[in-house]
Amino acid sequence: MSDSPDIGANRIRTPGIGDEPAPIDAEVRVHDARADIPDDDLDRSLRPPTLSDFVNQSQVTEQLAIFIEAARRRGEPLDHVLLAGPPGLGKTSLAHIVAAELGVPMVQTAGPALERKADIASFLTSLEPGSVFFIDEIHRLGRAVEETLYPAMEDGELPVVLGQGAGARTVTLPLPPFTLVGATTRAGLLTTPLRDRFGVSHRLEHYNPEHLARIIERSAKILEVEIDSAGAEMIASRSRGTPRVANRLLKRVRDFSQVKGTGEIGGAVAADALAMLEVDAGGLDRSDRALLDTVATKFGGGPVGLSTLAIAIGEEQDTIEDVLEPYLLQQGLLKRTPRGRVLTQRAYEHLGIPAPEGAASLF
Repeated sequence: MSDSPDIGANRIRTPGIGDEPAPIDAEVRVHDARADIPDDDLDRSLRPPTLSDFVNQSQVTEQLAIFIEAARRRGEPLDHVLLAGPPGLGKTSLAHIVAAELGVPMVQTAGPALERKADIASFLTSLEPGSVFFIDEIHRLGRAVEETLYPAMEDGELPVVLGQGAGARTVTLPLPPFTLVGATTRAGLLTTPLRDRFGVSHRLEHYNPEHLARIIERSAKILEVEIDSAGAEMIASRSRGTPRVANRLLKRVRDFSQVKGTGEIGGAVAADALAMLEVDAGGLDRSDRALLDTVATKFGGGPVGLSTLAIAIGEEQDTIEDVLEPYLLQQGLLKRTPRGRVLTQRAYEHLGIPAPEGAASLF
């Protein structure tokens, strides 16, 4: 297949597995993080390395631990795993952990990068036996690429069509045993045939502040930042239930503390830093409040259509639906109705403004 991509740059090997050096641009976990390391590398260093370090999702990690141990005892690959949930909850980290716990290489790609059958065939035929093949945003696979995965997942085979027209014939290539780990933020977009081929399926939920505080304290140690429980709790309470947000806020509070304070993060320093970042007590930032304020002041609390709202706040409709609205809906500040978006009583209370007359009928 001459149009197949070179997968060398896409291969991600679990540290300590095999003696082949990782490519320079591969994703390698960093253990000795420093403040001058780029944020992308810091994000990788903050990933939990084992299932025991992965907090909050005990219903997921306990089951995975059993399935992984059973597969290891049988000397077989783990059954294919589907991880669903909002962004930033640790789906990619879990994929790395699965590979590390199994002691096998990991190869990573993303759904949008697999545009042709040849793309997926290039990955599958080059897998080492037992490998974890991780596809992020798997719901964005094209139908032809997805259908190529069916026989690979179910029978360990890859049908290849040779020739064209009446003389074309299909040759079946055996594939090495592997574990497909798919991650998706929109499980509802997965087709039933693909979803049914995953033997293990889990949904990750948002974290509570107590678990986020533990994550922040662990991350602070890796970043070599002094933080007390009050500082960790302050950041955790404004992290939207998401470890990725918690780690991002921790790094920005660290910057504030190093420039404006002593370098240590306490409750007062964290509060001042978060105020500078315009993250309020509910975890809302400027964009969130701008959306709520626009609906409240320009449209009388709603209902307002998505396209009109997008123009009013200068954002794309997809950004509103995928980035801004989920947390506002989760917190009960906004609701969707057949006629459009409507603010709730809680939103007016959060904004500190009275609800207009007649708005109560919309709540």
